[in-house]
Amino acid sequence: MANTSVYTGADGSITLATGQGPESDAAKSIIEANELATVGRALNVRVEISSQMRAFHEIGSRYAAQLRPGNISVSGTIGRAYLNGALLRLLLGEGADSKPAGSFIQPAFNISLMLKNPADDAISNVLTLHDVKLTNWVYQIPEDEFVMESVSFMAVNATVEDQG
Repeated sequence: MANTSVYTGADGSITLATGQGPESDAAKSIIEANELATVGRALNVRVEISSQMRAFHEIGSRYAAQLRPGNISVSGTIGRAYLNGALLRLLLGEGADSKPAGSFIQPAFNISLMLKNPADDAISNVLTLHDVKLTNWVYQIPEDEFVMESVSFMAVNATVEDQG
């Protein structure tokens, strides 16, 4: 049976996890030190998955004879109203505390976005982004609004799991 639940942002949660390897180890220490396994006070979460498509046109035909799939890209943004330097550290790695002498490892981690139906715990949707790296960090201090940070990210791939 397909999941037909309707969700709002209040039904969602964001968790970070790590895998194996030096990039994951770098992320693990930051996530644990900042208690960031569950991301709080997030808003405006956006995930975009795009697939390049190339159309093959035959001479004399106006319509494509075939569409050929190309590269797939996974990217997005997360806004957050809680500042503790954790997301900036996930972007800069060792470079967040001081200027490293040479090259350094950029942390990589997984993001799980879970939507759960409050009326039925058996119904949920989990989108997991694998090997995520942050690409941009923005810090906004508006005059009359909440102070916000925002990060952009790219991921190697995404998987989805519907339950219920």
